[in-house]
Amino acid sequence: MTDAPARPRRKLLLGALVIGLLGLGAAALYGTGGGAGNAVAAECRASQQAAKRIAPLARGEVAALSVPETPKPAPAVTFNDPAGQPLTLDAFKGRTVLVNLWATWCAPCRHEMPALDKLQAELGGRDFEVVAVNIDTRNPDRAATWLTENGIRHMANYSDSSARIFQDLKAAGRAFGMPTTLLIDANGCELGFLAGPAEWASEDAMRLIRTALGT
Repeated sequence: MTDAPARPRRKLLLGALVIGLLGLGAAALYGTGGGAGNAVAAECRASQQAAKRIAPLARGEVAALSVPETPKPAPAVTFNDPAGQPLTLDAFKGRTVLVNLWATWCAPCRHEMPALDKLQAELGGRDFEVVAVNIDTRNPDRAATWLTENGIRHMANYSDSSARIFQDLKAAGRAFGMPTTLLIDANGCELGFLAGPAEWASEDAMRLIRTALGT
């Protein structure tokens, strides 16, 4: 008579043991993931203060800039330098860069190019560069001609005629249309991204970039 009630208890204990083991496995799994996340956070830990400084400055002409609370490494992308040689963002480590995707068929892109050129003229140098990457696919040479004809002379002509960089940024949740712009600090960490055009030569933009540079 005493064995009958004991069986349900044994089943409950066995079930609890199985759940406990599953819980330990899950904890180990999430612990591993948490460790990886902490490593990533450590890589960009020094960028958090810069992000905090520029967040209040995302206003006016650059109000659409989204500044993450916890900066992460910028997406890994590849494009070509002005000589046509492959290049990655790692080549810019040690410098803050404003990466801008544009195309000659994109009216808002064309509209903001003079402002980006002025930003490069004003702040470009050893510590900062506007990296405007053209993604024309049908006529890659058209970009260089357009830049010359429109007096854009301070920015280098970076390009990706496959437009793969757009797809890579889209997969990372950073490209929803054209133009697309990312602000990446000297650590290679993303301080902000903006979908659509902005007035990059405005006082608002200049103040934000100078603050990102710590000047």
